[in-house]
Amino acid sequence: PQERVLLECVWSALEHAGHKPTDVDGAIGMFASCGMPWYLIRNVLTHRKLVSEMGEFQVRHLANDKDFLATRASYALNVHGPSLTVQTACSSSLVAIHLAAQSLLLDECDMAIAGGSTIDSPQGVGYLYREEEVRSNDGRCRAFDKDSTGTAFGSGCGAVVLRRLQDAIDDGNTIYAILRGSAVNNDVSEKAGYMAPSVDYQARAIAEAIAVSDVTPDEIGYFDTHGTGT
Repeated sequence: PQERVLLECVWSALEHAGHKPTDVDGAIGMFASCGMPWYLIRNVLTHRKLVSEMGEFQVRHLANDKDFLATRASYALNVHGPSLTVQTACSSSLVAIHLAAQSLLLDECDMAIAGGSTIDSPQGVGYLYREEEVRSNDGRCRAFDKDSTGTAFGSGCGAVVLRRLQDAIDDGNTIYAILRGSAVNNDVSEKAGYMAPSVDYQARAIAEAIAVSDVTPDEIGYFDTHGTGT
């Protein structure tokens, strides 16, 4: 379902951008991410008769394995730009947007689609809280709160269509926002633990993004961020 829902979301994003999905072709990049394929693990692979009749290879590769997420979407749209499945855990979707923007700036593609999909299976079930893990002890997410004990996972999908600004203006595309710049780094081992974020290296990534964007901090009027106390 993660691949299917992503395809639906990509289709909708193209329509919102002003493109007819059945007519897009050419150098269009696809940068996509998804969560753990729980439906495959808990529903499909447990059906031994199905796996025996179809073969494990067919079952795994036929719209289930995350490795084929981006290329399946590119195949469905019949486009030949870069097609990468991006996996960086919680930051996957934003890293996909970063890579899509870089691909446009390098002229690897004329349009780029970036998105992420995660669908838990089964739906509507809880979890067993463990103190050493990242999940909240009561199922609530309290970003930046002193009482935060962790995060709570959900299901969802999102996709954006990116173009170089002048190309979007020339073609009369719907423009919701202008991406001024982005940055990606890794926070090495200078932090409380592997699952914990590093304040210093997050600050470095923010500073680099501001520098690339050619803006000054006092020009920024709105911050959208997330912190779950993991």
